[in-house]
Amino acid sequence: MLKFLRRPLCLYLNWTTKMNIHNRTIKIEIPTRARQVLDSIRGAGFEAFVVGGCVRDSVMGKVPHDWDITTNALPEDIIAIFSRTIPTGIQHGTVTVLIDDEAFEVTTYRLDGDYLDMRRPRTVSYSQKLEDDLSRRDFTINAMAYNDQLGLVDRFGGLEDIENKLVRCVGEPDKRFNEDALRILRALRFSAKLSFDIEGTTMESIRRNSANIEKGFYGENKY
Repeated sequence: MLKFLRRPLCLYLNWTTKMNIHNRTIKIEIPTRARQVLDSIRGAGFEAFVVGGCVRDSVMGKVPHDWDITTNALPEDIIAIFSRTIPTGIQHGTVTVLIDDEAFEVTTYRLDGDYLDMRRPRTVSYSQKLEDDLSRRDFTINAMAYNDQLGLVDRFGGLEDIENKLVRCVGEPDKRFNEDALRILRALRFSAKLSFDIEGTTMESIRRNSANIEKGFYGENKY
């Protein structure tokens, strides 16, 4: 049995996630307007997934505050598909889509270039592969994607780390923390907020790279 299923089963019927414990199939109930965004992108011939924190929270039985979407559609494609958009982070591939009174950040699959200030990449390049986008994310628990067609996409063991209550970097921790030093604070925040332990090699890297936090704040304050 999954380790985070601790309450009586009847209490899980109102969860946004329904699970088949035996084959580990996960069904996330995506809200109507978020589903409308996914369906519109797919209807235009592109892939689209909810991704990141909303998937993590849904798997854990929490109600997400935001539903972020990742896609192989380019920003100009998203602007063409939807009648109301805001180019909020278009330099990094993000367009905000407005559906009635709700906003959804839609970001093109991307690979990050070099980080020059321990905060943001100097350049980004777009990709047609979901796994490329997931591979650049900070922690395994945030590197999962979902749609109804393919179900849960978990290339880096995020579900297992949720079961084991671990915060673990995607890939090499030193690389992740030298790209963005404030990820160290995010690791500590997730550990405290979720009552998770920090995985061993990730914790060792935090100790090695903790002096970089000040550099990360300097990079943040330049913008």
